[in-house]
Amino acid sequence: MKATIKWSGGVSFAGTADSGHTVIMDGAPESGGQNQGARPMELVLIGMGGCTAFDVVHILRKSRQEIAGCVAEVEAKRAETDPKVFTHIHIHFVVSGKDMDPKKVQHAIELSATKYCSASIMLGKTAKITHDFEIVEIK
Repeated sequence: MKATIKWSGGVSFAGTADSGHTVIMDGAPESGGQNQGARPMELVLIGMGGCTAFDVVHILRKSRQEIAGCVAEVEAKRAETDPKVFTHIHIHFVVSGKDMDPKKVQHAIELSATKYCSASIMLGKTAKITHDFEIVEIK
């Protein structure tokens, strides 16, 4: 896996992945940015949320759950001094579907957290990661 990060001026950068997709990163105005893109640490959090949500959907589909939607709401706290690593991350999953089994949803989340989501497992080296979920029944 590779990525190329190109400075665009000020504190703005364009990051391009092997897949060819590009994201714009920029700082807040108080840091000299123009607020034209996500902050790099926001992208780390988004990446982790995407990784774990991908796993949960995949696992629930494999367990024959009629999943219709999955939202991972991720909230994090960072250290107050440099390096300002994440110290606590909480993920609230909102899973929607028909006749969803809460035990299977819980199991999917646990499998992602402990076995499959490399981003969560990596960030878990510095942050305490917690999870909870709710199920929205679709008729």
